Amino acid sequence: MVMNGLPGIVASYLRTKYGTRFSSRDALLRWQDAQVRRFVTDVTRRSRFYARHLRGYTAAEWRSFPVIDKQIMMDNFDDLNTVGVTRAQAFEVALAAERSRDFSPTIGEVAVGLSSGTSGNRGLFLVTPRERALWAGAVLARLLPPLRSAQRIAFFLRANNNLYTSVRSRLIGFEYFDLLDPMERHVARLDELAPTIVVAPPSMLRLLAQARADGALRARPDKIVSVAEVLDPVDEKFISAQFGQIVHQVYQCTEGFLACTCAHGTLHLNEDFVAVQKEYLDRDLGKFVPIITDFRRAAQPIIRYRLNDILTERGEPCPCGSPFTALASVEGRCDDLFYFPAAGRDGWIHVFPDFIRRAVLETSEDVAEYLVRQVAADRLELTLQVAEGLRPDVEQRVAVALRQLVERQGGRAPDIAPVPAPARSRDKKLKRVERVFAAPVR
Repeated sequence: MVMNGLPGIVASYLRTKYGTRFSSRDALLRWQDAQVRRFVTDVTRRSRFYARHLRGYTAAEWRSFPVIDKQIMMDNFDDLNTVGVTRAQAFEVALAAERSRDFSPTIGEVAVGLSSGTSGNRGLFLVTPRERALWAGAVLARLLPPLRSAQRIAFFLRANNNLYTSVRSRLIGFEYFDLLDPMERHVARLDELAPTIVVAPPSMLRLLAQARADGALRARPDKIVSVAEVLDPVDEKFISAQFGQIVHQVYQCTEGFLACTCAHGTLHLNEDFVAVQKEYLDRDLGKFVPIITDFRRAAQPIIRYRLNDILTERGEPCPCGSPFTALASVEGRCDDLFYFPAAGRDGWIHVFPDFIRRAVLETSEDVAEYLVRQVAADRLELTLQVAEGLRPDVEQRVAVALRQLVERQGGRAPDIAPVPAPARSRDKKLKRVERVFAAPVR
């Protein structure tokens, strides 16, 4: 049984770093099946929602359970969680914490968090001390180098939570940085802390990289980790150049610690914590929506939960040899698929966000930053950061590339309007490809 507090974190760290080893992919899946069956059996005894939702199914049939999503989870929050916390209680604590920026209050021992609401509705998450220990130990095992010296981890987040400040010892310490604080304060604190690891959304990492380029930031961490937003190639290239290292990634959301990069910089699903089934959007391209079952988290059970993200499988094996699924990218939300009227027929075609990115970045190496927004079925807005003298030519070439992309996919080419960069608050997630009109009914 995993303990709470620092002993539990250490136990989780050791188990993740040095515990179960899998001789093959098949061995991993057999082990995972046994874990999920045991977990489902326990949860259906403790969660009123899952007792109803899974009535008539056996634990062995978990791969075909009915799927849930965020709306279903929030609608059934009181009955779904196993710690007796109501949705009203959780929102009250979470919203008060966001207003005060004091994220220490809990409901009993249960920590409450609130997601950013990128997909349109904000999600609550509940975590017990035991689960905090499991999470912290697993994250440290995946992110940290061998513990031969003290590690100081600077964690940039929109909102702090007890989940992120579980760890404090002689060898390891988290320091929370509030994304809403001024950049001058961030730079001063980082230079004073001299962190060995910086964990932040790519929008913040980009600002820190610019501070290094300008000579304002002296701190030079040993490892940079991108979280919470899609790491766009244009940002990855700039951040990597300024800090002189690979930009690692953690793919985590309200629903779980889903993936992180290995030493080679390849994202791997954390399949020793989460079972991931693939709902393919395009099997040939390896693009899928994940349906996840987190078999380590019981306070707010996640069973056959459909995320709203688009992931792309890696086409070739990773040199690290891990049996865990390797990803080429986390593209973003299904909400950001672009839709265009089909050319020469009724209906619609869709274009993946990754194709939009490539159309922009492969057209010109002079693009430092960009934003493409679909504001109507036949209209895109394009924002490019390029040297002023190059702007007309680059804007025209990118617009041509985007129209050609849509036509190759079988759609009617849209109008494309260059626009100034919109103002953006640092507490909002960065998107470089975004659809802001309602998707057609398909």
